[in-house]
Amino acid sequence: MKHFENIKLYKDKGEHLYIQLYKAIKKLIMEERLSKDEKLPPIRKLAQKLDVNNVTVVNAYHILEQEGLVYKKMGSGTYISPDFLTYISEEVEDQKIIEGLGSLSLIEQGQIQIKNNMINFASATPMAELFPVDDFKEVLNEVLDRDKGHAFDYQESQGYLPLREALIKYVREYNIFADINSLQIISGAQQGIDIIAKALLNYGDTVIVENPSYTGAIASFKSRGAKIIDVNLIDDGIDIDDLERKIRIFRPRFLYLMPNFQNPTGISYSRSKKEKIINLCKQYNMYIVEDDYLSDLNFYSWDNTTLKSLDTNNDLVIYVKSFSKIFMPGLRLGFLIAPSIFYDHLLFAKHSSDISTSGLLQRALELYFTRGTWKEHIKYMEKKYKSGFDTMLRSIEKYMPSQVEYIHPKGGVNFWFKLPMEISSRELYEKAIRKNVALAPGNLFFIHQNDNNHFRLSIASVNNYEIEKGIIIISNIIKELINDINRSGLNEEKYRPIL
Repeated sequence: MKHFENIKLYKDKGEHLYIQLYKAIKKLIMEERLSKDEKLPPIRKLAQKLDVNNVTVVNAYHILEQEGLVYKKMGSGTYISPDFLTYISEEVEDQKIIEGLGSLSLIEQGQIQIKNNMINFASATPMAELFPVDDFKEVLNEVLDRDKGHAFDYQESQGYLPLREALIKYVREYNIFADINSLQIISGAQQGIDIIAKALLNYGDTVIVENPSYTGAIASFKSRGAKIIDVNLIDDGIDIDDLERKIRIFRPRFLYLMPNFQNPTGISYSRSKKEKIINLCKQYNMYIVEDDYLSDLNFYSWDNTTLKSLDTNNDLVIYVKSFSKIFMPGLRLGFLIAPSIFYDHLLFAKHSSDISTSGLLQRALELYFTRGTWKEHIKYMEKKYKSGFDTMLRSIEKYMPSQVEYIHPKGGVNFWFKLPMEISSRELYEKAIRKNVALAPGNLFFIHQNDNNHFRLSIASVNNYEIEKGIIIISNIIKELINDINRSGLNEEKYRPIL
């Protein structure tokens, strides 16, 4: 019992006691403070020690057993699995896969190695040449001169107050009217999704996502033991009838949606579809996590309304916004706006993740905003991306084989393609890499990674010359694959009935 004496369960934490206990024991196992085949405390004894009922311990042990961390001996008790070291190595490997560090091929991990002079359609991260380095260096130096050592102090976990005030003004331009206390500074959108998962999800909860969807979000939800249900996208957004059916069946904790220039498809929801989703969530008392991926880069859409702007009472939508695609990704700065019911949970999750986001960078970004330099940069990025966007459309129409289907987005940086059934996107990827062109196979964006016919091309990291050259290379590879299939079809032996 010695390792269990320090376990503390908090009834006012907003998280089920059995989940807290499961996490505490799992931590002991992961830190190898428990040995293989070591017996866990008897249910009744541990319940008495922790001042909880027996069911709490039973449920915690059950989850541990489901994960393969413990096993039961009938009439004897519950023991640490002899394979838990394997479990640890697998979990570490899973994390490496997410971070692109694993031993499997990079493409299996959702990571692609970009070599020198490679045409990089795979990454949605902007080119370094677009970063406003000189402008940001100026505000950094001014912050250091003004604030001295205080620039390196920890900020409050919710974020640097002047920056939060600047962001509240910024979102008003998108018809989002929020209280300052509802805004939380985060270290990038991925952290925002992670702390939402940590704060809101218990083991076994359900989350509904688009099909396909952002791989980082799927990984975060899976890491919390959530059950992920997908709903197909159609031309004007998520299939609303299927969404309502699955809400009724699964009663998810929340929906995770990207309604403007969705990643990876580039689809934008219609205004009526967005309004239907808000009404649906009101009807079923359902929350939405809105990942505002790229609504800033609106080239040809009449409407890039956010779900958050339609959430007039601020009680349905948790809005996540990052600046990585339109500013400098390495800054790891973003924010979220949440209904008041989640303030404390999200703040606790943020504090436990990294205490606070870099104070120096927050102060510099606040100065960048209040000076108006931000708007100048947005206009510059819009101009650059629109040029690449138009070049991409012209190149697709000119060079891409007619057998390849694609979604024509109205903005953003991503284009989504569907190959003929006989052609594998994995094979296309491998052939393109040999010709120094990188793309993202579609299987990376599906829950079970079982798709083999889609691929994504992004214009974020390529110039206009590279776009046209890269499309010519990819188109020629696809034409060769189609010709190979046609030739093999001609050479097949034919069989005819004799009657």
